[in-house]
Amino acid sequence: MGSASRRGAARPAVLAAVALLVLGVSVLWPWPSGAAPATPVTGNATHFDALGAPYGGCGLPQEMLDSPDFVALNVYRTPGDYSFYPRPIPPAQAAKIGLWDNGRNCGRFVQVTIGGYCTGVNDGAPGQPFCRNGSWVTDGYAGAQLTMVVADSCGDANAWCRDDPGHLDLSTASLNRFVKNGASVGDMNPAHWNNRQVSWSYVPAPGYTGDLNLGFLQGAQRYWTAIAVSHLPNGVHGVEFLGADGTWQQAQPDSDLGQAFVIGPTATAGTAYAIRVRDSSDALVNDGRVYRFTLPDQCLSGCSPAYTAISYTTGSGTPTTTPTGPTTTPTTPTTTPTSPAGVSCTATAAVTSTWNGGHQLQFTVRNSGSTPVSGWTTSFSFADTQQVTNSWNAALTQTGRQVQAAGQSYNGSLGAGATTTWGAVVSGTAQPLSGLACAAR
Repeated sequence: MGSASRRGAARPAVLAAVALLVLGVSVLWPWPSGAAPATPVTGNATHFDALGAPYGGCGLPQEMLDSPDFVALNVYRTPGDYSFYPRPIPPAQAAKIGLWDNGRNCGRFVQVTIGGYCTGVNDGAPGQPFCRNGSWVTDGYAGAQLTMVVADSCGDANAWCRDDPGHLDLSTASLNRFVKNGASVGDMNPAHWNNRQVSWSYVPAPGYTGDLNLGFLQGAQRYWTAIAVSHLPNGVHGVEFLGADGTWQQAQPDSDLGQAFVIGPTATAGTAYAIRVRDSSDALVNDGRVYRFTLPDQCLSGCSPAYTAISYTTGSGTPTTTPTGPTTTPTTPTTTPTSPAGVSCTATAAVTSTWNGGHQLQFTVRNSGSTPVSGWTTSFSFADTQQVTNSWNAALTQTGRQVQAAGQSYNGSLGAGATTTWGAVVSGTAQPLSGLACAAR
């Protein structure tokens, strides 16, 4: 017996998302996070046949899942209350957040272990106890296990989805693929099911290889660029995009479709994008690897398919050159690039954000002469042991405290009076830079 259909979540207001991108607003993750579950979690299990169309609750078509074995988690935690509430659940109602956690647990894997069989009635009726007029019995299927991916949400007005915080809704086709003693159980469903108890825990993606899968969602276009992120080593808690101002900005989640985000371009009204991804531990995926891609021509006025796969290039999230040298490295570069006669540029630096153990810098390079320049290089020294851990819009090298950053093919040429920016994420406390200079050619 399975739970009622409730695939997916409401799409956000497109115009609101467009307005945010046009205005260049950096939006923070708008939802509170629910409490982390104890491990393992125990609850009742139901089953359902397939994700909805075009997406399941995580924002992915079923054919894009990393596994044919998938589960849904509870949207709400409202025991005895079967009312409808808006999604995502706002901060004022944080106590109502279920283990779906407003989509934050999308893309994670869970290892599910089969528990007892109910000998009574276990129909999820509102206001009624589970397995009433019966008891939970351990039988030959107990202990069977299967690893499954979180792909959908359960928000139905029944006792399973509301009263049972540990409830899992399992894909029907997976039930007989549970493994015990090295073999599939084969015939647990339907004769030996009756909405069993299960226990489950989060686990890393099994046998993970390769890299992320990215795709544009249906309707994605220049002014509302919605993407889905999948093939994740440890779920996804956020996407950051490189904005037109050269800084990393938090992408707005697409409602509570936990693997779908609305991103902005690297240039105002442009169609080129650069993103990086944070996993369920809030660590940058692949050491901050940057994924660059463009919106295809067929999506300029809106992608028609439910999912349009993205081809991307990647860049390292680590310094180009590993810092070396003694801690007594001079505070000024031993070699400072110089400009030939007749051309000149200036560079300024600003701290755009700080956090415990690091900060972000933005540099502005200006052609301060009357002649166009075909390239530029900025140089400076850190005051202490700071190290660049990621950079963008410049080719960067660091040796000890000394840093040099050269313009790229797309921003190296500057007309008279023109400016460009580049940025860096730095480990260590923000301190004044020494010897900041710019050389043009």
